[in-house]
Amino acid sequence: MKLKGAEIVVESLIDQGVTDIFGYPGGTVLDIYDALYARSDRINHVLVSHEQHAAHAADGYARATGKVGVVLATSGPGATNLVTGIATAMLDSIPVVAITGNVGRPMVGKDSFQEVDITGITLPITKHNYFVNDIDELPAIMREAFKIAKSDRPGPVLIDIPKDIQNMVTDFEPQGPSRPYDRIQPQENRIAEAIAAINKAEKPFIYIGGGINAAEAYDDVVKLADKIDAVIGSSLMGISCIPNENPRYLGMVGMHGQYASTIAQDDADLVIAIGTRFSDRVTGKTSEFCKEATIIHMDVDFAEISKNVTADIGVRGDLRVSLPRVISGVEKKEHPEWRAHVDALVEKEQSLHAETLGVDPRDIMNVINDIKSDDTVVATDVGQHQMWAAQYLTFRKPRKFVTSGGLGTMGFGMGAAEGACVGSKQPTVLITGDGSFGMNLNEVMTSVLYKLPLTVVIMNNKVLGMVRQWQTLFYGERYSNTVLEDRAPDYVKLAEAFGATGVVTETVEEFREAFDKAYHSGGVTLIDCRINKDEFVLPMIPAGKTVADMVTERGAK
Repeated sequence: MKLKGAEIVVESLIDQGVTDIFGYPGGTVLDIYDALYARSDRINHVLVSHEQHAAHAADGYARATGKVGVVLATSGPGATNLVTGIATAMLDSIPVVAITGNVGRPMVGKDSFQEVDITGITLPITKHNYFVNDIDELPAIMREAFKIAKSDRPGPVLIDIPKDIQNMVTDFEPQGPSRPYDRIQPQENRIAEAIAAINKAEKPFIYIGGGINAAEAYDDVVKLADKIDAVIGSSLMGISCIPNENPRYLGMVGMHGQYASTIAQDDADLVIAIGTRFSDRVTGKTSEFCKEATIIHMDVDFAEISKNVTADIGVRGDLRVSLPRVISGVEKKEHPEWRAHVDALVEKEQSLHAETLGVDPRDIMNVINDIKSDDTVVATDVGQHQMWAAQYLTFRKPRKFVTSGGLGTMGFGMGAAEGACVGSKQPTVLITGDGSFGMNLNEVMTSVLYKLPLTVVIMNNKVLGMVRQWQTLFYGERYSNTVLEDRAPDYVKLAEAFGATGVVTETVEEFREAFDKAYHSGGVTLIDCRINKDEFVLPMIPAGKTVADMVTERGAK
């Protein structure tokens, strides 16, 4: 059938199974929005308050559902406003397709109104991008973009479409959702080397990351751990891949990881890293990282193997292929002395909780654990609140923890929570801080507009908490531009202005009552949860240091 370019864009999205799209209209995408209007019975558009939040919403949607998230923005500032969200998705390997309009081709390169080279700008932060120069290529580009976004290591893809292309006509025939590229097969000799190393190990540790989500390899990780009697730790991106109640799962590793998990990784004689990239927040000083361990690195992306930490054995391949082959080849083992050592670390961890200065953030997280369902998605912004959530929240199902890892994007939370809520169709929780929330609070109006069941917990200490913690420990308590008290808004009045509900809590009991009511209300509630400005996230390994430098109590410097 013959369709205009703008119609092809929307029909292609529908053909790919897209049911929800996030965006903000503007001059160069008016034709696409007109096509969306005509097909509003088949595809839902969520109007956000800012394009950056649209990108984060598409990202949060993808993280919570496993589908490709889609965002639409106009040219110029609309397109550049997507950049932070695209970079966030790129660093965390999230499948997103970003569609931007541009000026007509005769106007390109003339500094036309709202013209920008968005493909050039986003080249380093996309898995692939396109400038559509031929209407006949548009249907294939739309299909290929989804194929690339979700294949191998997922990531964002951008399609920039000039306005004149949107009004040209060409043939379009639905072909159904694009199939990912064929799975990358591991080399048999690498599998054999990994099996041999695992069979020799006495103290095995499995370190997982977000690649477990991408491959949906949750069961295989547990099968491997059970067979070789290993314990499991995760990166920030690996949280919720393994149920917290699994006795082998020790929690997050690294700078603010759980004590037992981080020390056990360092004590292991074998580290099997699966679907993770050895971020500097995990490794600290790389020359000292797990020096006594053999390291097996299993990942679909060849570029990550031995990039940050040299692997003794690198297994490049799709985890859905590599892991079952390793599992079938390894011997069943028990390591009672290793497990006893790990149990002692877990016991010691229980005694390390620092004395609090008021409302204990751990108690706040435990209240959320008590009330939220297993299907609840919890999103976070970035900062101390993010680390408390990572340390203390518990999950039974995957894709329930949505957070910005690699880029550490303050302002990620509201958009991501909205996207996760739209995708999961479940009551959703955002844990944020007053600093992060100040960067995205205008998104409350979107949540209210679409009647989303969203509870926003603002861990309000009236400072930039994580930065202040670093200033306390490493900068002689010189609190340069981290105190927000004089600019703090009244969150109750702010919520009411947007049509939401607002409440202040100053004790754990008040928070429990407020959160329970908010979570079950079916609407949008902001909870101004007051905490002390000098609460710390502990343990903490200073940047570039080792586990020997771990700070476990306030006052240690």
